[in-house]
Amino acid sequence: MITPHAEVIGDPIAQSKSPAIHNFWLGKLGAPGSYGRALVPPAGLADYLDRARADTAWRGCNVTMPHKQAIMPLLDRLDPLAAQIGAVNTVVHEADGTLTGHNTDAPGFLEPLAARLAERHLFRMARVLGTGGAARAIVAALSDRGFVIVLAGRDPAKARALLDELAKSNDHHAVDIAHFEPATDFAFDDRADCLDLIVNASPLGMAGQPPLAFDFSHAPPGSVVYDIVTHPLDTPLLRQARAAGFATVDGLAMLIGQAAVAFEKFFGLTAPREHDAELRRLLTA
Repeated sequence: MITPHAEVIGDPIAQSKSPAIHNFWLGKLGAPGSYGRALVPPAGLADYLDRARADTAWRGCNVTMPHKQAIMPLLDRLDPLAAQIGAVNTVVHEADGTLTGHNTDAPGFLEPLAARLAERHLFRMARVLGTGGAARAIVAALSDRGFVIVLAGRDPAKARALLDELAKSNDHHAVDIAHFEPATDFAFDDRADCLDLIVNASPLGMAGQPPLAFDFSHAPPGSVVYDIVTHPLDTPLLRQARAAGFATVDGLAMLIGQAAVAFEKFFGLTAPREHDAELRRLLTA
């Protein structure tokens, strides 16, 4: 009997929590299979895929930095969402031996917002900080849900190009990320029946990186502050947001959400999400 296996690839990769997530779910389900990690430098990406294709037990891999875009031309086909976003974070080894690229970051990002997105709003606006691979998925997902987006990056021209490529309509705005650092005296209007998000889609605030400089006078009343950084999980941005009275979403919510979509693609099983609280305790121990 062939035991299916999958893994996450990247460079570096030791910090990835994906093996703990997938193996936790396999254990809860009592299902055969395993999930590991592989350090794959950029120069070795093509050789890695050639070897993986020959392994009939290999069900695919999750893809992290720096491969999310570089892997695309090496695959046989792209799921429409991955093609739209221009980044792949999940590769599925199909029964015929071909490789299909998917992007589960977008649904993973939206999952913890599902209850709010199910409500009707007069207006939705998101301030998204960062213009990297994760930001591409987030911009596409939010635009599809009717958000006006203010995208902030070190290079506003790059932010503008990303919006032009991925966001529906032309109502969106690109700004320098430094715009949000000093306090503002802008008087926000009545935000009743509106949904406002503040999203850190950059590595700022991650262990070893500078903190994200964001003054909460730029956050409309009732905003939800969402930081996709997972190390540390409770970032300075989230602590400051809670202290200022804002609702928060941490990066583990997105990580678990995107992993659940990939888990079903790899193993043909639904992730046992009733154990999320236990999984969170495991991942933060």
